[in-house]
Amino acid sequence: MEKKITKAQMFAQIRDAIEIDIANNHEDSDFNADMIAFINHEIELLSKKSGSKKPTATQVANEGLKATILTVLDGSDGMTASEVLAASTDFDGMSNQKISALLRQLVLDKVVVKDTSTKRTLFKLA
Repeated sequence: MEKKITKAQMFAQIRDAIEIDIANNHEDSDFNADMIAFINHEIELLSKKSGSKKPTATQVANEGLKATILTVLDGSDGMTASEVLAASTDFDGMSNQKISALLRQLVLDKVVVKDTSTKRTLFKLA
């Protein structure tokens, strides 16, 4: 499957083509200079747009919950999501699915290991 070209990559390719054309024709008109300046400005705007993402309030709260999960799992031989849920009062009112989702994120971050060798899925620190 071929990757899609991003808008920034397309602008960079257009800029490169204009610069090659200027170099081959030895023309440096104001029009070409204005086009290059415009393209550079658009690339800069796209990089600012993609780089200014800050975490949402839920993501910040989830980081605190992940720290609590790591504390609960510390020293255990493995716990199910339900056992993690019951192990701390910080999780009161939360569902098993929420804890499972956070555990999955920790597994993807390679902080927690998921053991499915038995009927019960166990989580433990990596």
